[in-house]
Amino acid sequence: MKTYLFLGALSSVLFFSSCSGDDDHDTSNNPESQIFLSKVTTVNYTNPSNPNTSVVTFDYNSKKQLSKVSSQGRVTSFEYDATGKLSKTNYYNTDGTIAYYTTWTYNENQLTTIKSIYPDSNNNTTKVYTYNNDKVTGTSLCFSLNCTIPSTSSYTYSGDNVSTEISFSDNIGGPSTFKREFSYDNKINPYSLTNTYFRTYLASTEFLSQNNYTSEKISRKDSAGNWIQIQNMTYEIQYNSSQLPSKVIGKEANGKTLIEYNYEYITLQKQYTTFPG
Repeated sequence: MKTYLFLGALSSVLFFSSCSGDDDHDTSNNPESQIFLSKVTTVNYTNPSNPNTSVVTFDYNSKKQLSKVSSQGRVTSFEYDATGKLSKTNYYNTDGTIAYYTTWTYNENQLTTIKSIYPDSNNNTTKVYTYNNDKVTGTSLCFSLNCTIPSTSSYTYSGDNVSTEISFSDNIGGPSTFKREFSYDNKINPYSLTNTYFRTYLASTEFLSQNNYTSEKISRKDSAGNWIQIQNMTYEIQYNSSQLPSKVIGKEANGKTLIEYNYEYITLQKQYTTFPG
């Protein structure tokens, strides 16, 4: 299960929230307690002799909304409106000063736009979301005020899982288009425990899908418009007693381990405003 962790945009941010100001994360059975992701440790073996390890931790408030995400000395905090929707995120430098913040715009219950506001307005970004049948089908991201060629991603689904993700960006080296194709297990993806706004914000396959993908084929479009396969990954998944992933090991076609994810969870008790029963 390949996960892009960024604190600030997780390498800038992984975060969770609840669907309303109360217990929005309850299952249909309204349990007394709920499981939340508390820590993700990622080990990248791109350089096997010097693997890189990163750790992201999550703190929640009494409403079981994510209140803070921490990684490598950087912190992200979250604000909610009266209905429990995320309304603002604040990203802090390691010295505690604010690096930038984001504002959120909705059309009823659908997140439509996120704006990132920097001290230098030339660095501001705008991300726009499109939907079909309440599923995110595309995003468009502009990195400047005078953006003419945004970076885009599009998603096609098989049931509740993204089957194909196509991303386009116009980088310094020229435009590039990549395609990722997936197959899945039938167990719960840790990020599917989070609410729609969190998953929509990050808007990548691992956050939009209900289950955990077990294989990933990556292709790049050449100048003639042909897809050239550049990587074929398989993911070995270990599950805990709740049948949630505890460890995921990503291997290339030659069997070489490229990435490892370790997931830890906490159980938060249901908060009552009146006594049950």
